[in-house]
Amino acid sequence: MSEAINYQDRPWMDPDAEPFIKVQSVSKFFGDFTAVDSVDLEIYKGELFSLLGGSGCGKTTLLRMLAGFENPSTGNIFIDGVNMNGVPPYERPVNMMFQSYALFPHMTVESNVAYGLKRDNLGASDIAQKVEEVLEMVELTRFRKRKPHQLSGGQKQRVALARALVKQPKVLLLDEPLGALDKRLREQAQFELMNLQDQLGVTFVVVTHDQEEAMTLSTRIAIMDNGRFMQIGTPTEIYEFPESRLVANFIGNANMFEGRIIENGPDHVIVQSKQPECLFYIDHGLSIQEGSKVWVALRPEKITVTKESTASGSNNTLKGMVHGIGYLGGHSTYRVKAGDTLIEITSPNQSRPKDGNPPIDWDEEVHLSWEASSSVVLTR
Repeated sequence: MSEAINYQDRPWMDPDAEPFIKVQSVSKFFGDFTAVDSVDLEIYKGELFSLLGGSGCGKTTLLRMLAGFENPSTGNIFIDGVNMNGVPPYERPVNMMFQSYALFPHMTVESNVAYGLKRDNLGASDIAQKVEEVLEMVELTRFRKRKPHQLSGGQKQRVALARALVKQPKVLLLDEPLGALDKRLREQAQFELMNLQDQLGVTFVVVTHDQEEAMTLSTRIAIMDNGRFMQIGTPTEIYEFPESRLVANFIGNANMFEGRIIENGPDHVIVQSKQPECLFYIDHGLSIQEGSKVWVALRPEKITVTKESTASGSNNTLKGMVHGIGYLGGHSTYRVKAGDTLIEITSPNQSRPKDGNPPIDWDEEVHLSWEASSSVVLTR
């Protein structure tokens, strides 16, 4: 008897699971401009889901439609089984945390957090209890009497988060929530946000343009471009198995080689790249006709660079000259010129050079190699 699959951490794989948020054929037009173009999306309860894309791709417009600040031109949005079309923002089971935080400068931390509860005419004792609980949760209890100008960027971010969470929404919408923080603080805040979301079990939908942020935070990511979804998947799926050149280049770095399928077997594919000495041997078959034009994506960290040739044959190997080196402490980045192609390689600095000289230097001839499982074949 086969063991039952545990869908608890991956409800989107459960055929019987009901999505908590369902976006059906939603479009948004502003005059002749299409901001969101007939998208479909399902988000499950407890997910930390990211909408990722460049400026103007439609991600913030979609978030505003979820919040009720914009109405779909076509299509429907369901939250917890209820059609939200025509439902005003204040009647939706959602709250939104804005990029600017939008804190009231004349109010203390606790007054900012309590503001929404007072608007709902909650009793004073209930407000005090809820504010106390959420301030403790975000570790701001001792700052309760301070005003926004007396807080750091990270503390302001947590006040805005507390104000959004105190009303116990079913869905929390976050528009570039960490964009105002510096790099070190942003990295710390990412893990705080993940831990808080896990603790609360609230469904988070995050809009961001930061690829690393989306990869760190998310259960799943939807990559948007020109109002459409290019790919939806877990961070691992999107990084390791991109479905297009756009996705491969948008998430991380990818070396892209144009070529043609010259052999397609049940368990392998061989691609002849434009580099005459380079054949890509990929260890799985594809439903692509021989002779078809394709692109092969190869991540920089999948490539091994050495001064000596260690690979036999011409499959999955290239020879070139070092055109640039970036030493980044934990790893080094190499740019190698092979013919007319500039290839990027990242290599961990696992050993300290005995004489202080780099193991590979500028203008040296090097050999590149990679595993048969490392390449991804793309048709678009």
